[in-house]
Amino acid sequence: MDGDRVDIDGGIMEGVSAGAGRAAGPRGRRRLSGSFSPQGGQILRVSTALSCLRGLPLRVRRIRAGRSQPGLRPQHLMGLEMIRDLCEGKLEGGEIGSTEITFTPGKIKGGTHVADTKTAGSVCLLMQVAMPCVLFAASPSELHLKGGTNAEMAPQIDYTLMVFKPIVEKFNFTFNCDIKKRGYYPQGGGEVTVQMSPVKELSPINLTERGTVTKIYGRAFVAGALPIKLAKDMAAAAVRCIRKEIRDLYINIQSVREPDDQAVGTGSGIIIVAETSTGCLLAGSSLGKRGKNSDKVGIEAAEILLKNLKHGGAVDDSLQDQLIIFMALAKGVSRVKSGPVTLHTQTAIHFAEQLTEAKFTVTKSEEEDPSKDAYIIECQGMGMINSNL
Repeated sequence: MDGDRVDIDGGIMEGVSAGAGRAAGPRGRRRLSGSFSPQGGQILRVSTALSCLRGLPLRVRRIRAGRSQPGLRPQHLMGLEMIRDLCEGKLEGGEIGSTEITFTPGKIKGGTHVADTKTAGSVCLLMQVAMPCVLFAASPSELHLKGGTNAEMAPQIDYTLMVFKPIVEKFNFTFNCDIKKRGYYPQGGGEVTVQMSPVKELSPINLTERGTVTKIYGRAFVAGALPIKLAKDMAAAAVRCIRKEIRDLYINIQSVREPDDQAVGTGSGIIIVAETSTGCLLAGSSLGKRGKNSDKVGIEAAEILLKNLKHGGAVDDSLQDQLIIFMALAKGVSRVKSGPVTLHTQTAIHFAEQLTEAKFTVTKSEEEDPSKDAYIIECQGMGMINSNL
């Protein structure tokens, strides 16, 4: 703390170079596992969202210190500017390449907010930083987010709709997300509208019973100059890969060519979701790129899904870190069973504990089956109350 200002070191954990781990914490053993490649943006997203929610002035130093291009990238800056505008706050040091910012939050207001990365920067990461804040606004919000809808190093918009949305709504809120246009690397140009109403408080969640897999479905897409055959090849390769492990379930992966008036640029990819008897949703996804065989894209997504099913957790490794901020804000004890805890998740926990009274523990799940590598992430939430309602 610097007076009343919270001082955050943006150069630790995932802020250092990718692949650098963190030692086990005092409360339970923590393991690393791969998720979206850590880029240091998580520290900014979690700390500025919580600063905004709690009315705590913030300074973040050494932003993305270990990167080949340290400091703020366009998508990080856009997220910061959106939070600033959401709460009529003050932001200093907000320019591309800046390695230190100070942020002084005001009062969160509803209404319409626009954020445009002007690149293929992920609209889903913009949504991640804004959503917890507008839940505690005084009135409903509409967010117009522009950038990449299916971007590397971030959840695809399809993942946000098919997995993140139904699970995060268990915290007792709802939101609408309408894809106006899809946008791909390198130019972006995608557009998504998110509508949310504020809540008084969030309920805790319990996602510890995995159940059995009852359905597997998905979506393989192409857009722009690519033929539908590539989508069909991705889907077929993914089905063949899953069939080696799971023989008795019908697998429904739709092959889609995005309409030209609803997509900017050329792109391809696939997402596959497994739904279980207890309502859990776990996924694997992959994006196509020049020179990458379409079979390989399908197999990559299938292997990620199978790996997520193998550890026995109730959430996949892309969802764990996205739930942390909501667990921290909720009233009561939340419990989530996951595979090995990712560096993204450890980072989110570290900064959620630093900026709220929430307390997290991570313990190895005491499974009957020793082949499973599952962990219980438990959080005593701070019980944030929306004083605007």
